[in-house]
Amino acid sequence: MEVVLLSTPEECGRVVADAVAASLAAAADRGARVVLGLATGSSPQLAYRELVRRHWEEGLSFDGVEAFLLDEYVGLPAGHPESYREVIRRDLTDALGLDPAVVHGPDGSSPDPLGAAVAYEEQLQAAGPVVVQLLGIGGNGHIGFNEPGSSLASRTRVKTLTEQTRRDNARFFGGDVDAVPRHVLTQGLGTILRAEHLVLVATGEAKAAAVAAAAEGPVSASCPGSALQLHPHVTLVVDDAAGSRLERADHYRYVLEHKLPEQGW
Repeated sequence: MEVVLLSTPEECGRVVADAVAASLAAAADRGARVVLGLATGSSPQLAYRELVRRHWEEGLSFDGVEAFLLDEYVGLPAGHPESYREVIRRDLTDALGLDPAVVHGPDGSSPDPLGAAVAYEEQLQAAGPVVVQLLGIGGNGHIGFNEPGSSLASRTRVKTLTEQTRRDNARFFGGDVDAVPRHVLTQGLGTILRAEHLVLVATGEAKAAAVAAAAEGPVSASCPGSALQLHPHVTLVVDDAAGSRLERADHYRYVLEHKLPEQGW
């Protein structure tokens, strides 16, 4: 795991955009199918803005890219403004010119959510490996919607949100926690770990404990983010506030300063 400690959230956004662009370009160069894994929420928004800026101002191309979402609420009707398909459309994919037909997510409005989970897992496997998967992390260590206690080998399935996660997400529903669905469809930890490159971004003091547990704590279902330690190619991008509890922070800064150019992201 490469831990990248930076001064500001804006710097984090730029580095995440660098990592995404590099992974997509490498896949295109080797003739691989270019599959991008997308997260929603506040953590990746600065990176998305930077990708959009590069697309419009520098010609960064997303031709041939197919995108898959990490998760979706169960029970929100199609087109609901807080469904993650709508959120990612507003935040990123419309601005990148991606056809909605190549942006996929689990069907949270299905009358059979268990079947929808199986179908989405099969769709992900058929698409081939995700070239680069963007991730955020919750204050309790969840990635995707894999709450503490999730199996490290789990696949796409229905999960019940903790009350803390529902409270955290109430801000997207006008502050009304009762409006936040209790169930979600989420890629499992085992599904996420199939991606070739995992890029997790976290900013702010509220994420500091989760970041430290994920990067330096034991691998445990109690902190789902710690499953990233099992993956061969992880870039963890955090600002000073989110990295404030990292015991090896000085070492991470030293490694970044002396990184070989050819190492890339």
